[in-house]
Amino acid sequence: MTITHENTAFRTSAIDPALLTRLRDTDDAGRAPELSTDEEGGAPLRCCLRHAAPGDRIALLSYAPLRHWAAETGANPGPYVELGPVFVHADADGCPGPPSGGGYPLAMHGTERVFRAYSADGRILGGRLVRLGHDEAAAGAADAELAAMFTDPEVALVHVRALEFGCFLFAARRAG
Repeated sequence: MTITHENTAFRTSAIDPALLTRLRDTDDAGRAPELSTDEEGGAPLRCCLRHAAPGDRIALLSYAPLRHWAAETGANPGPYVELGPVFVHADADGCPGPPSGGGYPLAMHGTERVFRAYSADGRILGGRLVRLGHDEAAAGAADAELAAMFTDPEVALVHVRALEFGCFLFAARRAG
């Protein structure tokens, strides 16, 4: 998904399906994921950037988002590499994939999010606390915040995280 907002192009991305194939067997901590059924629904799924429906089979696994981005780009983030918990569909067949249409995925909105910016070498440049609602106007506001961060030419990547737990939700990258 690529979105252009006020001449700043970026794209949001869920966890790569090819990577998820491996992570569903052995996660980034070297362990098997914890499998369960989300009886009530609502777990934020990083494979499709939606919330689980009641009864969905999900996996809780350890994920190091900056490590995988660094492997793709050649960056060396050093001590900034973090490992944290994420929920994904337990089976690839049960995942519809991320929504099309571009921009900040509405399902990932929460009242407060942290947008953390990284340089091309993987160093933290700063962050923003962003307060969002759960409607289309909030999606536009989130896109505007991301676009504003990418006006800094040093920003190559932004991680969007939940404030309450600090969990990685998804990444936004400079397009092009």
